[in-house]
Amino acid sequence: MTNELIAITLIWGFIFIYAVMATMDFGAGFWSMVYINQEKTKATNIANRYLSPTWEVTNVFIVAIVVALVSFFPGATFLLGTVLLVPGSIILLLLAIRSAFLVFAHITKEYEKALTYISGITGIIIPALLISVLPITHGEFIEMKNGTPALNISRLLTSPHEYAFIGFAISSTLFLSSLLLADYSNVADENDAYRIYRRDALILGPISLLMALFIMLTMQREATWLYEKMMNYLPWLIGSVLMFFVAGIALFLPSTKHKEMRGRPRLAVVAIVIQYFLASYAYGKAHLPYMIYPDVTIQSGFTHPNTFRALFASYIVGFLILFPGFVYFWRLFMKDQRYVRQKNEG
Repeated sequence: MTNELIAITLIWGFIFIYAVMATMDFGAGFWSMVYINQEKTKATNIANRYLSPTWEVTNVFIVAIVVALVSFFPGATFLLGTVLLVPGSIILLLLAIRSAFLVFAHITKEYEKALTYISGITGIIIPALLISVLPITHGEFIEMKNGTPALNISRLLTSPHEYAFIGFAISSTLFLSSLLLADYSNVADENDAYRIYRRDALILGPISLLMALFIMLTMQREATWLYEKMMNYLPWLIGSVLMFFVAGIALFLPSTKHKEMRGRPRLAVVAIVIQYFLASYAYGKAHLPYMIYPDVTIQSGFTHPNTFRALFASYIVGFLILFPGFVYFWRLFMKDQRYVRQKNEG
């Protein structure tokens, strides 16, 4: 495996972890807003209880992605940074606003409802903006003006491919978060909240699958080079769809915890994470060697080999230090009964 391939694999791993964790995080904020007035079900309390510790951990990975891109692929970062200056600035602004409001929501209780709405609204807008980067890398949206690369906003906003990705981002955010909140509600013995989030997952799951199919249809017309290469990884895509159905079946299996209820949400969550991994692997492999088609490849945008080796060693050391902490955090978060089953006011 070449240095370039090792570097892009590391970055793609960060992107995958962030994509899964961020969809859960952003979606939890949205569900907290949706069910804010349904106090009897405690659905909002469950969402807030999940959201409170995870948004801080999630932000670690977006920092890691940006630093890794700038360090390993300065050529690609320069082009992306130039054409994505405006949308990138909007994303950073919304992330800053959301983070600030999540902090103050625990301090100024009289504004808690307004802050919940801010968190919910930005929790839908941010994933839609983040995923917009992907179709831009497929080509045809970057043009040269006076020798400087620029994003063709009008072409982007009239592209069905762009809206297919946005629809997938929103539906996946809500689907994956509702699935995890169903699992979290099940662990917390909040049966009413569990039924609500299981219902939401059953509705949004098929919508997410349809949006994924819409991406493939629009890709066939607007990014033919990528579509044809993805067909070389068709077994991975088929495996992804099969894991989706495994997750669906899991939500109808008899519960191992409550005889009167149906669903094994933990199995469904694991199946969906595997589904996303299989699909993202096929997409990532098909995208290579291009980072931005057809201008930048992983070879042309790569840093100096000596710089790569030093940076890669530091990333390995950092990962070895942080990984046990993440595992310990997750075990506490999902298994500490004092936190999971805490009593909530209102």
